[in-house]
Amino acid sequence: MTQFLQYTLQGLAAGGFYALAALGLAVIFGVLGVVNFSHGACYMLGAMISALLLEHFSLGFWPALVIVPVIMFFVGVLVERLLVQWLLRLDPLYNFLLTFGLTLLTVDIMKRQFGVSSLKYEVPAGLGGRISLGSVDLSIYQLFAAAFAVVICLLVWVGLTKTRVGMIVRAATEDAERSRALGINVARWVTPVFGFGIALAGLAGVLAAPYRAINADMGSNFIIILFAIVVIGGLGSILGAVVAGFLVGLVEAYGQGYYGQLSQVLIFVLMAAVVLVRPAGLFGREEAA
Repeated sequence: MTQFLQYTLQGLAAGGFYALAALGLAVIFGVLGVVNFSHGACYMLGAMISALLLEHFSLGFWPALVIVPVIMFFVGVLVERLLVQWLLRLDPLYNFLLTFGLTLLTVDIMKRQFGVSSLKYEVPAGLGGRISLGSVDLSIYQLFAAAFAVVICLLVWVGLTKTRVGMIVRAATEDAERSRALGINVARWVTPVFGFGIALAGLAGVLAAPYRAINADMGSNFIIILFAIVVIGGLGSILGAVVAGFLVGLVEAYGQGYYGQLSQVLIFVLMAAVVLVRPAGLFGREEAA
């Protein structure tokens, strides 16, 4: 039972990274119809920038939680304005190839600048160490990461469901064509939505920095898992991205704890099972499948 609780906490912490990043990926796909393969690279950049802020400007984890998402938002805005927007009217494959190329370019630049070794990032003060609850020994930072991710996802959900801007974005995410037919200027929201999605990936990178090895390749495996999460949750589904993110985090943690090297395989077994039973994903629309 003790091990199960510890694996559950690890899964929720990892699921928090996945949920935040997958939420951004789902919003971008819903509004723009862009399969953003560079999302893993943006996650990596979030962690890298956090380490550089600490090394060169002595700005630790707490300032990075605010600064990095802002930086990544403007990175997303520039990428959308300079590159993505010109391909939106073409086959989605073109933007997929564009973002794939951006990923290769970003990873190679980071390797050239910082090498392949991992950058150091200490667990922030006050969140180090472990806490014992009976026979269960829990990492304080993992508890924080899981709780923080849940809070951010809830704030995003409240913003999307309780505000006028959020309802417009949600309508465009669920059905962009019908939203245009009802007089909503979807194009106005394309750039900030893309930037917002990238900012969430950067925020996930900051959250992962004290927990994962920070290097240029850290986003390579991450993006594959993200695509599995989006398929499980349902393409373009905001709720599905969050639920599937935490679900995959738990499956991965239980796999690592009980089945060793099969942890990654179990994620794709879960994806295959969901697709066989419900091709549109857990919360996706049938027409999206």
